[in-house]
Amino acid sequence: MGPHGEAVAAPAPYRRTRRLGWAWGGLAATAVVLLGAGAALVTTDWFDGIVTHETIRLTLGGLVTIDLPSGAVLLAAVLLSASLAVAVAAAELGRAQQALAAKANRPGPPGAPVRAGERPGAPVAGRGTRGPTAAAHITALIPAHDEATTIGATIDSLRAQRRPPDAIVVVTDRCTDATEDIAADRGARVLITRGNTGRKAGALNQALAELLPSAREEDAILVMDADTVLAPDFLAVAESRLEADPDLQAVGGVFMGDPGAGLVGQLQRNEYVRYARTIARRKGRRVTVLTGTGSLFRAPALRAVAASRGSSVPGTPGDVYDASALTEDNELTLALRTLGARLVSPRECRAVTEVMPTWRHLWRQRVRWDRGALENLGAYGLTLSSARYWWQQIGLAYATVAVNLYVLLVLLTWLATGTLVLGLRWWTAITVIFVVERLVTVWRAGWRGRLLALPLAVELAYSELILVVFVRGLVDAVLRRQAVWGHVDRASLSGTAAVAAPVGALAVLGEPVVSWAAAGSTGWIATLSAVVAFNTVVFAALALLELVPRRQA
Repeated sequence: MGPHGEAVAAPAPYRRTRRLGWAWGGLAATAVVLLGAGAALVTTDWFDGIVTHETIRLTLGGLVTIDLPSGAVLLAAVLLSASLAVAVAAAELGRAQQALAAKANRPGPPGAPVRAGERPGAPVAGRGTRGPTAAAHITALIPAHDEATTIGATIDSLRAQRRPPDAIVVVTDRCTDATEDIAADRGARVLITRGNTGRKAGALNQALAELLPSAREEDAILVMDADTVLAPDFLAVAESRLEADPDLQAVGGVFMGDPGAGLVGQLQRNEYVRYARTIARRKGRRVTVLTGTGSLFRAPALRAVAASRGSSVPGTPGDVYDASALTEDNELTLALRTLGARLVSPRECRAVTEVMPTWRHLWRQRVRWDRGALENLGAYGLTLSSARYWWQQIGLAYATVAVNLYVLLVLLTWLATGTLVLGLRWWTAITVIFVVERLVTVWRAGWRGRLLALPLAVELAYSELILVVFVRGLVDAVLRRQAVWGHVDRASLSGTAAVAAPVGALAVLGEPVVSWAAAGSTGWIATLSAVVAFNTVVFAALALLELVPRRQA
């Protein structure tokens, strides 16, 4: 209430916290109800006469006969699967609420003055009255920390653009190598950060604080990593997109992995090829992230974000990037979407970036990515602009549980009985679907990528690693552990370290080591196995959707 008893709206962070709290409570209660109903179906006879407890035999055209678990088991499997999905969603929302509450209570520095003509919270969509023209000024902004081995190639790729930038600015942050000298020798302007405590985001904020005040409405800023090489048409295509659509506020790149780094490198390249294919099938729309490897922004859009920090979007007023975010490019994408910006990632805007050279570096990178994405969603809460990102996070969490249930429970039934639920033919058909999907989606990676995808087992193991990393990122976020950036010192890496693979423990399967009776109630085992089968059908259906031809952008 206000001083005169009038109603006063709660600040945006607290409204988002409250919405997350209600959503978390509702999902948690729903998960408990579904779990209880599924357990009752398996352990009691309360539902006799409604659902059968006898095995169901299906005969398809007299050719194929399938023995399914009882109706009670199948219904219990559906309820338990739904309970699992809802519980995962509740866990994600609960952690996000915790992150948002912590950020809302964190004191920040006083707000910076808002530039004339900018209104905090005003949608950025439609701000551009015209896109960049031939007279527009494009500045390439490259943050760098000890990037002497790559900065030269990055600047050279900008010089080789069909539409080269009008200025190249390298922002060096506590460099101890020759990064500054190499950049200066190639004609780039070098800005050295002063007192930066915000890592990459802080370095970019210092540079943008100098560049944006003098930028005109038609000007644009390219932000790219210092270990990335842009395709020659990148800037020309991005500029033409902005020029053709005044409501478009940013054009993101589609990144690929550079050669090298052995097995770990090829696995990342396969992953990036699939991501690029997904973006192309969306015709460049529904952008997940304006990648830090290379994205072109309208100057007014960046000014609008800076003016809206602390009100419509999280962060310190006056900053373009939120220095507290672990994944600053993902956070800026969320900020622009929240302000109503239109974004695209055309297939022609390709960027080739260096892959993580070792498993240790990959682990650190992905833990930071996963934790940063979750904390960003926590800062923004559950809104229309963030709903799709929530769906992706919840889907990843569900996949983590589902894949491990598949491995553990199918293995358990095999060891206990020597048989597989639904039979070998069914699982063989599912495997064929996954193999075909893996090959088709990675085809542009070349013969090395295809050979790696063909056995399926190697990429399944890599997927399991990525899922374990996701869990680690979630745990680190919950326990509020200090984040580790893990800068890659490529100059000191040896060739052998780049191809070393992690060694896993191997289990030798002989006689059944678990009896069916020792495994527990037959009803429970059958139900949990049906849950695995249900999850597998869902993922097989998603794999088939990836094979449906679709015109790409």
